[in-house]
Amino acid sequence: MAQEVKIILVDDLDGGSADETIRFSMDSSSYEIDLSSTNAAALRDALKPFISAGRKIPSRGARAGKPASSTRSQDASAIRAWARDNGYNVSDRGRVQSEIIEAYKAAHGG
Repeated sequence: MAQEVKIILVDDLDGGSADETIRFSMDSSSYEIDLSSTNAAALRDALKPFISAGRKIPSRGARAGKPASSTRSQDASAIRAWARDNGYNVSDRGRVQSEIIEAYKAAHGG
């Protein structure tokens, strides 16, 4: 039996159609927002002077000295949880199917 799952993004600012999901962090909190191309450009333009003046830092896992496999397993856990919430059959262990990973990335702007 074939299954097709469609994810429709809604702009979190104006309720219209969204084109991408943007992740960002501030003050030790991480955020995710779905935006249209226009609103995404406005966000990037607003942050541009701060980003230009700021310093890039490694991700939390890299700063804490965690091995890459730990980060990968956290990603796999997030993908598995998302897949289950969206009607996919996914095992608790082993490699996550590439179609599920691609659907997850598409849903999260990746």
